[in-house]
Amino acid sequence: MELIRIPRIMHDTSRGHILHGRSIGFVPTMGALHEGHLSLIKRSKDENDITVVSIFVNPLQFGPSEDFQQYPRDTDGDVAKLRKAEADVLFMPDASQVYPSGFMTHIEVGEISEKLCGAFRPGHFRGVVTIVAKLFNIVKPTRAYFGQKDFQQAAVIRKMVKDLDVPVDVVVSPTIREHDGLAMSSRNLYLNEEERKAACVIYRCLIQTSELLKSGIINKEKLKGFMKEKLSAEPLVREIQYASMYDPETLDEVENAGKEVLLAVSVKIGGTRLIDNMLVKA
Repeated sequence: MELIRIPRIMHDTSRGHILHGRSIGFVPTMGALHEGHLSLIKRSKDENDITVVSIFVNPLQFGPSEDFQQYPRDTDGDVAKLRKAEADVLFMPDASQVYPSGFMTHIEVGEISEKLCGAFRPGHFRGVVTIVAKLFNIVKPTRAYFGQKDFQQAAVIRKMVKDLDVPVDVVVSPTIREHDGLAMSSRNLYLNEEERKAACVIYRCLIQTSELLKSGIINKEKLKGFMKEKLSAEPLVREIQYASMYDPETLDEVENAGKEVLLAVSVKIGGTRLIDNMLVKA
């Protein structure tokens, strides 16, 4: 596996692969890699000639009161996992290389960024889209891979790609879960044993709500009330930021379920914010 830290070298490496007709799969990450990330890498290797993985904890997507300094970092462990997964290139730049002195350009995707997580993390998606656009320009991938757990992130990136005519196929893969259903996330490392057990309420809530939908209950107020009741029953859930059903395209809350809806949840357990979602055919 080749380790590259300088954007210009990564750019030239990708250009060489492209000139030789090789497709490039790209998996952007913030490190603390888990099986969810590794599943994306495997898919990229199956579908492309070269697989590039980036590790960069992006300061632009963290608010002033968020966990940038505490965000899990395990460089040695990540490198070992990537070697075992047979990634071709690890791009791991320093912040000074990504955001040099005088950096002042940002990209915003309008309305879709302001819903769901965007309502609780102002500026978050501005930071996400800016770094992803930079990474796409540097790596020049044929395809880029994201997990469904971060459904809104993938939707925002798809919108940016479409609106700006970026020549990248955005591929979204199913959420990878722990044995008890909890969606894999680097932030799960923040949970103590009791909180980790309590976090299972999120997946149970999604499963039970999806069963209600499939049984013919399609009214938003009934489903939303059911979701909040189930989540509130767990004493360690200290805040429900959102829990309802949404249009998968616009992320608008819907009054009655259509052909397919997105069930989405964001809660705080202890000091940790956890999100999850499920696409359901009503």
